Amino acid sequence: MSGNHFVYKLIPPRPTFPQDASDAETAVMEQHFGYWRALFDQGNVVVYGPVADPSGTWGLAVVEADTDQEVRALGTADPAVRSKAFSFEVYAMPTALVRQ
Repeated sequence: MSGNHFVYKLIPPRPTFPQDASDAETAVMEQHFGYWRALFDQGNVVVYGPVADPSGTWGLAVVEADTDQEVRALGTADPAVRSKAFSFEVYAMPTALVRQ
């Protein structure tokens, strides 16, 4: 892989998520997982998954892309974000070292 790396942070609707996820939220998360799994399988994503932050779980993906706008487009298309229950942030990793 070659390119720039960015952190995609998926922000859940509340700090108690996913422990108290509704059936609808669980269905959205299944779609979200499939979406990011496909990006991972295509080689666009270095790593992804939930982060067990003591203040509340959130989602992480490290994405390889040319620009942050590309990552923002992936975020906008994320089923979790499209559900309007989740939001996201994108951060550049100016000097990422990635194991080959």
